[in-house]
Amino acid sequence: MSTLTHAVHDSTTMLRRNLKHAIRYPAVGFGSALTPILMLLLFVYAFGDSIGAGMGGGRAAYLEYLTPGIIIMGVAAGAMSTSIAVCSDMTEGIINRFRTMAITRSSFMTGHVVGSVLQTMVCLVLVVAVAFALGFRSDASALEWLAAAGLLAAVAFAVTWLSAALGLISKTVESASNKPLLVQFLPFLGSAFVPADSMSPGLRWFAEHQPFTPMTETLRGLLSGSQIGSAGWISLAWCAGIALVGYVWSRSLFNSTTTR
Repeated sequence: MSTLTHAVHDSTTMLRRNLKHAIRYPAVGFGSALTPILMLLLFVYAFGDSIGAGMGGGRAAYLEYLTPGIIIMGVAAGAMSTSIAVCSDMTEGIINRFRTMAITRSSFMTGHVVGSVLQTMVCLVLVVAVAFALGFRSDASALEWLAAAGLLAAVAFAVTWLSAALGLISKTVESASNKPLLVQFLPFLGSAFVPADSMSPGLRWFAEHQPFTPMTETLRGLLSGSQIGSAGWISLAWCAGIALVGYVWSRSLFNSTTTR
């Protein structure tokens, strides 16, 4: 068996392990969908009429605007479960058991990341289903829906690698649940809920230059069937950069931790 085949086999085994954990404890994984769903209900029914009127429409118009931002928020919400799962494995001694086995070192993190991305995508299906139940409608073609799914997978992949690193630097599960809060909070400071050009100058500058704003605008354009401009390339660049930083950071932390 070649090195690559061995690595793929071990990563698949670790992925199966993480998916079994997700099935056994569904509240941990599907809890990531609860926050965006609650925010969707809150903003649509509590603020939808007033905010929608300010945008030149009503509650239905605001639902069309809000849904892409809530979906991106759902990706960010999955960061907490990844961080907790990685930290839990690192602090409960299972790594020492893995070290006694003839497995590829990278398979542990790969299994966690791929498993978390799959869980996040399932949670996003629930968020989209709730949005449709509330009246959201999309003018996107099948190709645009496929591109939207690809974008969400790329965002989830990037955020998950960063979350894995946050889990590795955490000493306890409690601290691992707190560190991803900044990632979860960033969509609030973007164009998820209101247009960036309606914000004060300082906040507007931050909103326009943080990663979740172009991601939200790209998804909004894809789901509405409109032009996305340069936001698409900027989003992919952010995803690549975040994923690279998260991967390098995670690998460095994991190697230094498991060699002590």
